Amino acid sequence: MRTSVAVLGGGAWGSALAVHLAARSHAAPRVLLYLRSSERAAELVAARENARYLPGIALPASIDVTSDIADARHADVLIAATPVAELVPLIDALAAAQVAAPLALACKGFVADPGSPAGCALAHEVVARRWSHPVGAISGPSFAIEVARGLPTALVAAAGDPAFAHSLAALLRGDALRCYPSDDLPGVEVGGAVKNVLAIAAGASDGLGFGHNARAALITRGLAECGRLSAALGGRRETLMGLAGLGDLVLTCTGDLSRNRRVGLALARGEPLPAILAELGHVAEGVFATRAVRALAQEHRLDLPISDAVHRVLHEGVPPRDAVMALLAREPRSE
Repeated sequence: MRTSVAVLGGGAWGSALAVHLAARSHAAPRVLLYLRSSERAAELVAARENARYLPGIALPASIDVTSDIADARHADVLIAATPVAELVPLIDALAAAQVAAPLALACKGFVADPGSPAGCALAHEVVARRWSHPVGAISGPSFAIEVARGLPTALVAAAGDPAFAHSLAALLRGDALRCYPSDDLPGVEVGGAVKNVLAIAAGASDGLGFGHNARAALITRGLAECGRLSAALGGRRETLMGLAGLGDLVLTCTGDLSRNRRVGLALARGEPLPAILAELGHVAEGVFATRAVRALAQEHRLDLPISDAVHRVLHEGVPPRDAVMALLAREPRSE
């Protein structure tokens, strides 16, 4: 049976997912793409292209663009592709519009949670308190433009409800995109959030000319940090060896399309963070995730030196070179 899908968020990733779903041979008859701005929605309808975030990619005729969130009432599956900071307002808007369906989170990061000791939590934990239907997450190594172009990609669909994980993976699977189900929702979310922090470190290292060896070391030791945090938050370490961990980490740390890597490169050139973010024109989730990772590490008494170094560069004014040299000066422990 065909499934109608509402993709909530008109950035690059949301648009790419809508294009992919609309282009699949066994896709839903219609795909809804929701944008909060009525002006931007009108631009997409007129041009049949998201020129701001996904230039050169035509929106198929089977994608219905709207700025009325109530239109999502007809969807069987919802995919949230907003920046993670906009996730809670989106959930509240869906509830107010009486939208009700299983929800997949396609955004990566931590959500503010004033009631928790760290002041933040994994996205699905916060959403589940507001959403009575199954909640899952979509993650893995995936630049939006490549998904939109139909280039080979592999993703993970995770949910605490195994049936939803499998149905979500089946929904996304098709053409050149593979999608694998997982029941480790915390592990998948940790991998997707922390890799953005580590990509800033890798970009800074490359920008400082520290070479391929240093980048490989950052990726490897960064993966160990992901595993420690995942275990503390209820995830499985082995999940981080798959697409949502190692795969996404390698892509984000090495691919020049990575926004977080570009932040690190610019920091290495001495550019101030506000100017970097203004020039970027997109959200770099790692900038905000560093605070959450620091808080969670302190709560669980975890040693996450690379993530901590990124926090000091971004939020404490430590020069990138000094932060990297401090990492190198640490006394090695057994691997």
